Amino acid sequence: MEQRPAAGVVTLRPAVPADLIHLRRWDQDPDVRGSLVDSDWHWETELPRHPEWREWLIAEADGSPIGFIQIIDPKQEVTQYWGCMKPGHRAIDIWIGEPAARNRGYGAEMMKQAIERCFADPEVHTILIDPLESNTRAHRFYERLGFEYVVSRRFGDDCCCVYRLRRPD
Repeated sequence: MEQRPAAGVVTLRPAVPADLIHLRRWDQDPDVRGSLVDSDWHWETELPRHPEWREWLIAEADGSPIGFIQIIDPKQEVTQYWGCMKPGHRAIDIWIGEPAARNRGYGAEMMKQAIERCFADPEVHTILIDPLESNTRAHRFYERLGFEYVVSRRFGDDCCCVYRLRRPD
């Protein structure tokens, strides 16, 4: 018999092509769309790829997919979205796609695990996030997790707030 996580436990696993059905459905959710900087993730072509600078993860609660996390090395990321970066940074994108899973503490647990993954690399000293300027709920969420506001910045057509979390000493 398959061992399932305890009730309410969030686990992260690599995203696979079979997750396309969830990702497409989540992309259509107005709350998800309203919080994303880039709305076209090219899932069909990107899910099978595993570049060394990117990790795509599916969050599951009670064994069911609820959300998505991307962790990138912004120095190596091919589009140079973050600009010219020095080594030692990671950037995170996160969302909960399942409406019933929102406001239940899953996002905080997802971020906790993503932060641990980033800082597991001893060379990583800073994690960046870039919520839309208009997404004040996200700002408060990241601030509660210890992120500090750095600057407002335009990424393409989107006005974002850049936040950072530095490795604890």
